[in-house]
Amino acid sequence: MFRQILYTQWKWSRLVLLLLVFAAFATPIFSIRSLGDPGIQGWDVRTALLDVEGWGFIYPFLAVGAALLLSLTTWGPDHAGKHVYALSLPVPRWHYALLRFAAGLVLLSAVVFAIWLGALVATATVSLPPGLHPYPHALALRFALAGVVAYSVFFAISAGTNRIAGYVLGAIGVLIALQIIAGIAGVTTSILPTVVGALFVWPGAFEIFTGRWMLIDV
Repeated sequence: MFRQILYTQWKWSRLVLLLLVFAAFATPIFSIRSLGDPGIQGWDVRTALLDVEGWGFIYPFLAVGAALLLSLTTWGPDHAGKHVYALSLPVPRWHYALLRFAAGLVLLSAVVFAIWLGALVATATVSLPPGLHPYPHALALRFALAGVVAYSVFFAISAGTNRIAGYVLGAIGVLIALQIIAGIAGVTTSILPTVVGALFVWPGAFEIFTGRWMLIDV
């Protein structure tokens, strides 16, 4: 059954997945174009590293985008068909959801592999000046962890009904509204920054998306 579910999810998401794989492979290669000269020194090295760091924001966005698109294509047909197919299978709901989740992770691993392969190709074809080192394995591992975290969140939201998605969006809207009201009332309490800090600053669940994503560093 897992093989069939994997095939159907691949069939639903293959075009999007191929675009994601291409983008994942190309990003590390383009990110180190400024480090092509092994003789650069001083401020030129610093400028090149800033350029590499500038490309770093693409990795978390790509991980989130891949997770979101794969989760939507995973549950989209089920929602459109009123879950008749899922209910007709001789397996419990949790088992069916677990199979869907595992199949999505397999497809997500293709994007992770593309990042890793692109990073290996990029670092193998560039001559680095002394003091700089490539980190293709660490970058790919971090991307994989970020992708799994994002996919787990989006999968859980997509697996529910539109009402659940509305609750999530409504909670975010309430936080923003409370922050605006507090600002108008002159209250110094920062509700939204506190929530964001709790989520994106260690030991927050989404801390992995922040910080520097560097393929080349000292």
